[in-house]
Amino acid sequence: MIQVMGELLITCGVILLLFVVWELWWTNIEANSAQQAAVSQFAQDFQGPVAPPPADAPPVDYGDPKVMAAPDQGSTVFGVVYIPRFGATYSRPLVEGTAPAQLDTLGLGRYDSAVMPGGVGNFAVAGHRQTHGAVLDAVHTLVPGDKIYVQTKDGYYTYVFRNNQIVMPNRADVLAAVPTQPDATPTDRFMTMTSCNPRFGAEERIISYSLLESWQPASAGPPAEIAAQVAANQNGKG
Repeated sequence: MIQVMGELLITCGVILLLFVVWELWWTNIEANSAQQAAVSQFAQDFQGPVAPPPADAPPVDYGDPKVMAAPDQGSTVFGVVYIPRFGATYSRPLVEGTAPAQLDTLGLGRYDSAVMPGGVGNFAVAGHRQTHGAVLDAVHTLVPGDKIYVQTKDGYYTYVFRNNQIVMPNRADVLAAVPTQPDATPTDRFMTMTSCNPRFGAEERIISYSLLESWQPASAGPPAEIAAQVAANQNGKG
């Protein structure tokens, strides 16, 4: 009897180990492949130069950001997010929706209650931290002043990271038009990223807040900091 119990425990241990390997390794391989393909497809369909404006070009005021209409929820990629702090080649697809169908495959999903990139209010997205591509694994490394770039068919939106906050999973107010202030009327253009916390758990949520600094239309070319990666994505080498 003791021998049988021992064998059962060993079997259970092996099964648990295989599950952990699948969850933390294989899901990342599958998701990374799908995300790279999605980014490449978006980049190839993108209409606009991939070279940045000349370094000596005078600054241009492009007026209020253009804000695209929200797409249907699903697998259609409507943007790409670049976060240089996470690595020079970091570029992840942006889709509509935060269900497993979106987050487990395509990375960053927009909450349906949020505004679109560049809109007044809160452009809020979610992403996994350790599995399914681990798109926000390094979110805790962001420091104030870091740039977060969002590319859509209309152009590029540059957000500047402000701070992180650790909250409980029921804190829906972080998704308010003015984050954490559900009764306030927005005048700024926020970007909020949400993910699980700690890195290998889900007891809390880590929330990252940024503010829009500037935007430039697709015809102006990408910001210099991400130009190389924009070109690599368009060439299918992202």
